[in-house]
This record gives sequence, C-alpha cells and structure tokens, in this order.
Amino acid sequence: MTTQTARPRFVAHGRAFRAIAGESPRLARVVETGAHEGPVYVAGDDALYFTTVPRRDERGVPQVAIRRLDLDGLRFPLDPGRISTVREPANVANGMTLDHAGYLVVCEQGTFDTPARISRVDRATGAAETVVEGRDPRLNSPNDVVVRRDGTIWFTDPSYGHLQGFRPRPEAGDLVYRYDPAADELSVAADGFDKPNGLAFAPDERTLYVADNGEPHHLLAFDVGEDGRRLTGRRVLAVGTPDHPDGLKVDSEGNLYASARHGIQVFAPDGSLVGEIRLPGAVNFTFGGPGRNVLFITADDAVWAAVLNAKGA
Repeated sequence: MTTQTARPRFVAHGRAFRAIAGESPRLARVVETGAHEGPVYVAGDDALYFTTVPRRDERGVPQVAIRRLDLDGLRFPLDPGRISTVREPANVANGMTLDHAGYLVVCEQGTFDTPARISRVDRATGAAETVVEGRDPRLNSPNDVVVRRDGTIWFTDPSYGHLQGFRPRPEAGDLVYRYDPAADELSVAADGFDKPNGLAFAPDERTLYVADNGEPHHLLAFDVGEDGRRLTGRRVLAVGTPDHPDGLKVDSEGNLYASARHGIQVFAPDGSLVGEIRLPGAVNFTFGGPGRNVLFITADDAVWAAVLNAKGA
C-alpha cells in the first residue's frame, strides 16, 4: 500500500506502518535553508536547532554554524527570517542533542588547528565549554551523540575528518565512546566499526542502536548491561542503502528510523522494514512539535516536516 499527499510520499512495507504514519500523513517543506546535521527540537522554545552545510574557506577548512529556527506549531512553510545564529563558527559541528539541563551537547569535529571535542553550548548566548576532549589518544571527528537518562554521554567518533582533509591522521580507531560526567571517565563502549555514525537508545535504554555507514552499511544493535556500561549481544539488525544509514531515532513504541538514500526508513524493533518516507537528500532528523509527532528532517537545502501518528520516545 502506498499513501501519498504529494511527492515525496509515504510507502508502507507492512501493516504496522499505518499506525505509524496515521490516516493522513503530511510531508511539508518548513523552510529553505542550508540545514545539514544535528537537528534538536526544544519544546519550551518551539524551536529547532541544527548545524549548517559545511562550506570550505580559502584554506579549505569547513565552516559550520549552529542555527535556530523559531517554529509556529504545525504551520508550514515559514519565512527564513525566523532563523537566527546561535554560534558561528562552531568548530565543524555535526551531531547535537540536549542534556538534562537544557544545554546543547555538540559533536565538534575540529580542524588541524582546533581539537575535536564534545562541547556544551548555551542556547541563549552561544557560549561553549568543553565536556570531552580526548588527548591520549585524541578524538578523530565526533559525529553523533546521545545523553542517557543516567546523564552519561555516548558518541560516535569516525575518522571522516581525516578522510575529508581537515583533521590529522587518526590516533585511535573508529569507535563508540561512553563518557561519565560524574566520574570524569571516558571509555570505549564498542569497537569493530568501519564508520560509526548515528546512534540511539531504545525507549527503555536496554538496547543501543548504531549506524555503521562505512562498509557494509549495517544497522547494529547492542544489549546494554544492567550497570549501564557493558554492551553485549552485538548483532546486525538491518542492512542499509549505499552511504547510509546515517541519522537514527526511535519512537515511543520502539520503532527505529534511519536515513537512507531515498529518505527515511522505518524498522520494527526486530529489524523488519515496515515503511519509508520518501525524501531524497534527507540527511538527519528528530522528533518534535507540540505533540512530539513531527519528524523534522534536514536535507541540506531545506528543513522538512513529516507529520505522523507516531510520537518520539
């Protein structure tokens, strides 16, 4: 069954997708802008934060800003004048999330002159402070980050920065890290990846999903130990499309969303593909909106909104 309001479209691969998409799903362009990565919705602001498309300066160093889009409920499209700059430059910022205090937690990929790090950014002032900065070995180029309910920070650290010519040669592998702020302890949570990218916890946080969009583009799942530290039971949940999966999110029912070549793929917790949101060029996304049922999608030249029945976890 295919349900569409206009192209791009919603495509069902299983009965479960009807409950996810709802009877009248809607896909709308929110605003035209250079939105690339790290979308974060803040309910108290009704605002979307994101990182911009990297633009190389005269030295070949990518320049990235963190921007804010003031939303207006479910009214789309919006005027680009509702966009403001939070921090610029932002040290080649990529993935972002919120911590429990409402600060943006940012993956800064770094350059040859500035270290890669995880930072904490004040949404109001743009002021940033270091949370994690690996020194021995140094971090490669952090890509995506999540904060667990216990306050620990988990992030992926692929070597894209070196491969793309703006970071030194890696000193460590392409890894997933866990940082415990209470103990000021950084540890390797998982290894054996080609290019770990997006990551997300299941709603009960007993499963960690990691997108490896190197070769062979696997969507992986790990069991999280009772201590919240050990990862076991590594398994391939699904195989992505070329150059994907990238961004990952889960809804309140535990369904997993992953960016793909043609848009967003939706998987059941067992890894079966139940549906797609066709939007070529989709890079990353997050749940938001007044009812937590809007999937805000960054696509390099615009922000889109898929209004669903499903709600973010």
